[in-house]
Amino acid sequence: MSPADHRLSGGLIAGGFIILAQSWPVLYEAQQRHGLATRGPYAYVRHPQYAAFIVIMLGFLLQWPTLLTLVMFPILTWAYVRLARREEQEVRATFGESYARYGSGLFSPPRPAGHPRRLTPTCLPSTREFSRGLPAPWRITMKERVRCWR
Repeated sequence: MSPADHRLSGGLIAGGFIILAQSWPVLYEAQQRHGLATRGPYAYVRHPQYAAFIVIMLGFLLQWPTLLTLVMFPILTWAYVRLARREEQEVRATFGESYARYGSGLFSPPRPAGHPRRLTPTCLPSTREFSRGLPAPWRITMKERVRCWR
């Protein structure tokens, strides 16, 4: 494995764990208030925790390509997608219209109703939007985020 491959796989693994670490507090807070998780990574992907697991598994597959990882990657990916679809049905039944307004597809970015799925480059997520404890001017509000969609 070349140094570039090691950097790529390490980046995927580290990136997946970062997304995972940023997703869980948002989901926990939403569960505590019995609401939808729509901020942080959830503002860009409906299931960031499952997407992160898949990215981590891909990193390990590149890092350690064995028969076991080659067989398990598609099986585990299928299991996470299936789990996400089941959760979507439960959340849709619980939150109804507010969940329908929240997003679009299973792992695609949420979007305002009636708008196509496309972000302008200035609206792509950055680390400062996911950081906790920063002053409000550094965060993009939902109203500003809606204006980013075309």
